[in-house]
Amino acid sequence: MPPARKGKDGLADGPESLSVETMSITVDQMVEEIRSLPHDVMTNLVDRVLFESHGGQQPDHARAWSQTVHRRIEEIRSGQVELIPGEETSAKIRQILGR
Repeated sequence: MPPARKGKDGLADGPESLSVETMSITVDQMVEEIRSLPHDVMTNLVDRVLFESHGGQQPDHARAWSQTVHRRIEEIRSGQVELIPGEETSAKIRQILGR
């Protein structure tokens, strides 16, 4: 069987193979490249890598989280809930932990 043709993204074109071309960049080089990204892009990338390394998210879970987020935003905007400043919350935690 001839080797699978590979597209521009390095993935095999056919469904019979999921091979990926070997990368010629070291982990240290990747880290340096990532450090040069804008902070929001870097955190998004790290978040996505961590998320995917744990199996991603099921569509029904994603929908449920999305609904929860939208509901909470509406509760905040409508005044149904009151936000507590982070420093106040941190102080309470330190008090509880005795620090």
